[in-house]
Amino acid sequence: MKAFKKILSYLKPYLSEASWSVFFTLLGTLFSLFSFTMIIPFLGILFDKQNIVREPVEFALTADAIEHNFTYMVSQLILEEGPSKALLYISILVIAFMFFKALFTYLSKYVIAPLRNGIIRDVRNQLFNKTMQLSLSYYSEERKGDLMSRMTADVQELEATIIRSLDKAIKSPITIIVYLVSLFIMSTQLTIFVLILIPLTGSIIGWIGKALKKKSAQGQSQLGLLLSYIEESLYGLRIVKAFNSEERVKKRFFEGNEKYTDLMNKIWRRKDLANPLTEFLSSIIIVSIMWFGGNLILTGNDMLSPQAFIAYIAIFSQIIPPAKNLSSIYYNIQKGMASFDRIESVLDAKVTIQDSPDAKPLSSFNKDIRFENVWFKYQDEYVLKDINIKIEKGQTIALVGQSGAGKSTLADMLPRFYDSIKGDIKIDDHSIKDLKVKDVRQFMGIVSQESILFNDTIFNNIAFGVNSATQEEVENAARIANAHIFIKPMEYGYQTNIGDRGTKLSGGQRQRISIARAILKNPPILILDEATSSLDTESEKLVQDALNNLMKNRTSIIIAHRLSTIRNADMIYVLQDGEVIEQGKHDDLLEKDGVFRSLYNQQFAT
Repeated sequence: MKAFKKILSYLKPYLSEASWSVFFTLLGTLFSLFSFTMIIPFLGILFDKQNIVREPVEFALTADAIEHNFTYMVSQLILEEGPSKALLYISILVIAFMFFKALFTYLSKYVIAPLRNGIIRDVRNQLFNKTMQLSLSYYSEERKGDLMSRMTADVQELEATIIRSLDKAIKSPITIIVYLVSLFIMSTQLTIFVLILIPLTGSIIGWIGKALKKKSAQGQSQLGLLLSYIEESLYGLRIVKAFNSEERVKKRFFEGNEKYTDLMNKIWRRKDLANPLTEFLSSIIIVSIMWFGGNLILTGNDMLSPQAFIAYIAIFSQIIPPAKNLSSIYYNIQKGMASFDRIESVLDAKVTIQDSPDAKPLSSFNKDIRFENVWFKYQDEYVLKDINIKIEKGQTIALVGQSGAGKSTLADMLPRFYDSIKGDIKIDDHSIKDLKVKDVRQFMGIVSQESILFNDTIFNNIAFGVNSATQEEVENAARIANAHIFIKPMEYGYQTNIGDRGTKLSGGQRQRISIARAILKNPPILILDEATSSLDTESEKLVQDALNNLMKNRTSIIIAHRLSTIRNADMIYVLQDGEVIEQGKHDDLLEKDGVFRSLYNQQFAT
């Protein structure tokens, strides 16, 4: 119920559309009702059972007055034009009523279209907005494929089930209420009998709906797992083929797909049970009405005439479609709620990295950066322990150590990709937790080992994050990064599309595009995360020259795999198991004959 209320909260911006839809639905239902009440005089004339009323009564909004005056009008037609003409006029009147019913039914759907599509747009926007707000630690604990499933398949399921049911959810209760009121007016006894039967059918439908929600949740979760398999297999296709593991990967996918298919079979079998079950139960109710109502007429316990009883059954038959709609709405909502719960789990996820209520702007960097007694852990064990580092403005410091020592984690804490568990990080004596996140990151440029590029043009990749960049500025940044030399000869130059993740470029070219992007941003603080470790010798030379250009007059933090690249660093910090165990300049550390010397000897043993 809480989740359903949350869905209804999305309706608030669209109350106008919903109100107009209710209004047009009400008009359409009334005209439909009027057309069915024409059965009574039609059959009365046809079988010569129509009462003749010769005098009207004073107009009043009561059932008796309306019925008396309408019967008077029919009587006048019969007396003046004859029964045959009276049937023709009633038939024309029925056609007119049906026209207006169709018109207002269409208008109710017309005005509600922005509501249906707008809610889905709002959910998608909120979901994507939340994914941009969540910290990197959230994604380290979630499968990317499952998150993609929530943003695509689950949103689509929400649209196909709950949102598309909104039209029926608005129209069906109105239709049922209007028809029930008319049935009460026609025969109170018979309608009370009907109302006793209807709840019995609802309890059966509810029992099946609960089972459907459970299976739907399992199905959506399994689909997320399948998308994870696809994403991992496509991303690692080179390794899959290199290790002849196609069969293993296919087996894993086929088994997961088979499980998903079995779940969907169960879901659709239960969902498809809704219509035939409702039809069967409706048939029982109609037969019961015919039996009970027929007995009332035969025994004279009801004022209903035979033609009115036929009209009663005809009107009641019009309650069955909206009642079926309500049952299908219930099924759809139960099925869709499983997807909505998965969407809500993302929307409700805690945003751990955000501005504090009194966050201050960062307008300049003048002094230093300090890591003061910093501790951090992803889950149970600390990966950084009591880190104390001071970086003066303009200095270049290097972080070295074995894989898993905590180098990248330490660097990621400066732009607040993660927050320290204990201790603090300060820029010019200001804790970064007290500064605006956007301002802190604006002062930093990052070049990582894996070049993160987008399926777009070279120009847009370099200008990423700098909205007002000109062609001249982009080209200048590319020249400094030694990238202009390979961009210019391309057929479309800077407007060349580089493909998914930059696959149309070599590793060295991708890295130089990343460096050009950082140069264009012109940040005072640089973080270089093993930016040359995956390159060949020639590419490394070109990239290293570009990095040297980038680091001029900047404060730089280098995570180094190749120790030859940090010979000129102002300070080197050696990490092991999350702790700084050595620090000093390159030559001083070599003389200490400690861990750095050991790493150096291993790398240059030949």
